[in-house]
Amino acid sequence: MTWREKVHEVIYEADTTAGKAFDVALLIVILVSLALVVLDSVNHISIEYHSLFITLEWIITIFFTLEYILRIISIKNPKNYIFSFYGIVDFLSTIPLYISLIFAGSAALLSLRALRLLRVFRIFKLARYTGAGSVVLVALKKSLPKILIFLYSVIIISFIAGTIMYLVEGPENGYTSIPIGIYWTIVTLTTVGFGDIHPVTPLGQFIATLIMLLGYGIIAVPTGIVTAEMAKENMRSNTQVCYNCGEDEHKDRAEFCHNCGYNLNRGKEEKKEIKK
Repeated sequence: MTWREKVHEVIYEADTTAGKAFDVALLIVILVSLALVVLDSVNHISIEYHSLFITLEWIITIFFTLEYILRIISIKNPKNYIFSFYGIVDFLSTIPLYISLIFAGSAALLSLRALRLLRVFRIFKLARYTGAGSVVLVALKKSLPKILIFLYSVIIISFIAGTIMYLVEGPENGYTSIPIGIYWTIVTLTTVGFGDIHPVTPLGQFIATLIMLLGYGIIAVPTGIVTAEMAKENMRSNTQVCYNCGEDEHKDRAEFCHNCGYNLNRGKEEKKEIKK
């Protein structure tokens, strides 16, 4: 393997000894950085340990900068990583401290405090290193078209039910317009029930009862869609990321990338040959 492929195996893979060690180290650094964000938001702690927090933040920022650079140079097509979700997250979680150097000065300090909150983006990096998190993310992505169609149906139901409640209850009972009726329908469907307006007439209460019962079914549908996709994803345990194109959704025991045909086990095969 070339040195870039070796670095790729350590940084992008999770089924090798070096890859697991790197992931554990990165998880620890991420958790420490998040702890610093939380502690820095407590005023009396921030005042007392400000210098220490700045020093630790620079160490962590440099670490993430090196990681970001290595991820770029260790993949054949860097733009696949740079413009990916995790690539953007990695970039946003790295730049805040560098921005503070450019906009130094007392007048900019207040706005810089807001920029420093971008460090919270590092929490998204956690999902990459937990198998269950990755399964949920992929399941949500694949469920999105079905969920959007479902939400479209809910919007239609809300519009119809809100209009009916406006006609049945009327302004005298708080339903002063169709948008107010739609608002009440959505609040009732989601079982939130603020109680600021409610039906008074027997017919309105009967319709409200039907909407309440429908609400329980509406809550269950998205859960069922995502659960079905998660069940499919649980059958996949391949954590390999293709060095050639960056594709990371491979079937279990896949030997070649389904996107570009690159040999996913190239490094392992070469190690076996060396041992022989």
